[in-house]
Amino acid sequence: MTSAKTILVIGTYDTKDDELNFLASVIRDQGGQVLTMDVSVLGDPTAPTDYSKHDVAGEGGSSIEAAIATGDENHAMQIMATGAALLTTRLYNEGRFDGMIVLGGTMGTDLALDVCSALPLGVPKYIVSTVSFSPLIPPERIAADTQMILWAGGLYGLNSVCKASLSQAAGAVLGAARATQKPDLIKPLIGMTSLGTSALRYMVTLKPALEARGFEVAVFHSTGMGGRAFESLASQGAFACVFDFCTQELGNFIHGSDISAGGGRLTNAGLKGTPQLVAPGCYDLVDVVGWKDVPEKWSDHMMHEHNRLLTSIVLKNAEREAVAKAHCEQLATAKGPLAVLLPTHGFGEWDRVGADLHDKEGLEVFLAAFKAEMPANADVHMIDAHINDTAFADKALEIFDGWCADGKITH
Repeated sequence: MTSAKTILVIGTYDTKDDELNFLASVIRDQGGQVLTMDVSVLGDPTAPTDYSKHDVAGEGGSSIEAAIATGDENHAMQIMATGAALLTTRLYNEGRFDGMIVLGGTMGTDLALDVCSALPLGVPKYIVSTVSFSPLIPPERIAADTQMILWAGGLYGLNSVCKASLSQAAGAVLGAARATQKPDLIKPLIGMTSLGTSALRYMVTLKPALEARGFEVAVFHSTGMGGRAFESLASQGAFACVFDFCTQELGNFIHGSDISAGGGRLTNAGLKGTPQLVAPGCYDLVDVVGWKDVPEKWSDHMMHEHNRLLTSIVLKNAEREAVAKAHCEQLATAKGPLAVLLPTHGFGEWDRVGADLHDKEGLEVFLAAFKAEMPANADVHMIDAHINDTAFADKALEIFDGWCADGKITH
C-alpha cells in the first residue's frame, strides 16, 4: 500500500462516465489515487479504465459476448457482479487499493452489494445509489460495514444536486481509507454476542476477565446486523473462541421478523471448528420493527416496547419449542468443541422472577424442549442461576479455562 491512499471506483462507464469521472476527480483533488473498473456490458467509456468490462467478465470465467448473448439485462449484470466481486477481492489481496466505492442505480446497486460482501470487515466500502436506504435492499445482502449515500438527483447526468452527493461520498471513502484501523489480531480474538445491559449483563464480568487472560474481546449487538458481522467474522475463522450468549436473532429468523441475521445464524463458528460456548440469551423474545404496525400474528401476545425503533414480542410455549429445536439443529453442524450453558432461572433480565415478562411455565417448556433435542456433539451444563448472575459467568470462564488448559483454545 502506498502512503497516498488508493480508491477503487466501480461503475458502468458506458452510461455514467461523467459522474464516475467527477467522483474520481474529487478523490484526486483531495490527494488520493484512483483505480477504475468498468462493469458495463453494451457500451464503452470515453477513455480506457484500469480494469475493463472484459477484465471483469473474464475474472468470473465468462465474457462480455456471453453476457450479451443472454439477451437479459439481469443475467448479464449477474455475470458482471460475479466477475467484479472476484476481481475486487484479488486486487485487495494484492494490495492494490485501500477503499472502494461503487456508483449505480438499481443495477449498479445490485452488483455493489455483491462486491462489498466479498471484501473483509474493515475495508472501507461505499455505495452511492439512487436507492440507498430503500426497502428494495434486503438487510441480508448488506455487508456489515458497508456505508451508503443517497445519490440525490443522480439518475441521469451531472448537476449541482448530485455533485453534492458525489463529492461527499468521495471525501467519505478517502477519509475512511486514511483513518481506518484494521483489526491487527495481535491478541487472539473472542467473539461475544449480547444485547444492551438492560437485558443482558454477563459481558460486564466476562470481558475484563478474558482480557486479563490475554485475549481481545469483541461484543456484537444481536439486533440483526450485529449478528451478521459476528457470523461473517466467524466464517473467516477470525475467532479463537466464541461466547455466543445471545442467539435471539435465530428466533427472529424462524418466526419471520425483519430483524434477522439470516438462516446461517449459529452455524459459522461451528463449521470452522471454532470452540463455542453457547447460551440462548433472550430466546423468549422476537423483535419487530417498532415504528411499524405489529403484525396480526402477534396481536394476542405480551409485548415490550423497548424504544421507538424496536418492540419485543414474548413467545408462547409452542413458539419457544420451535426456537429450541432450531438451536439444536444449527448446533448439530458444529465440528469443534461445543458447550451449551442453560441457566435454569432465566435468559434475560426481563424474565427474572418478579419481572414483567417472567413466565415460569414457558421457561420450563423451553428447557425441556432444548434438552430433548440436544445434539450429541454438545457438552451440556445446567446452571442453577440466571444468565445475568455471577454464577453463570463463572461457569463460562471455568469451561473456557479448561479448554485453554487442554489445548482446544490456543493462545
